[in-house]
Amino acid sequence: MRPMTKKNKIAAAAASIALVAVGGGAAYAYWSTTGGGNGSAVASSGTSPVTINVTVAPGVAPGTPKNITYTAANPNASNTQVTLATPVVTTDVEGCLPAWFTATAPTGATNVPAGATATALGTGTLTLTDSATVNQDACKGATITVTVGSN
Repeated sequence: MRPMTKKNKIAAAAASIALVAVGGGAAYAYWSTTGGGNGSAVASSGTSPVTINVTVAPGVAPGTPKNITYTAANPNASNTQVTLATPVVTTDVEGCLPAWFTATAPTGATNVPAGATATALGTGTLTLTDSATVNQDACKGATITVTVGSN
């Protein structure tokens, strides 16, 4: 082993001090580190309504069920679940009573994709109840409207 010169002793001491300073600085930084933070996002202000389209097969007559086809258009940027409510029947003729009609809609939720223009929701039926005791001639040529919303 070579004897250490004064110059080597000073270099070794300086290197030791630097090593302790760096190591001590890292330990100090580790033990004194604190942190925090937060983030935020703005929620959507809402969505535009989904449009539900109802198409009834023509030729409504007493006792003859007609198919109703339900579709939906979703103008939003996200998918929307649609569950149809109970349909409501109205007519444009005073003597053609809505109570004579029964309309059904499919049950259960359907996913309507973002931007969809005609997603099938399912089918139902429209029936003019055939009465043996009531003259239903007022419904001849009447416009029967089926309206449905969603839950």
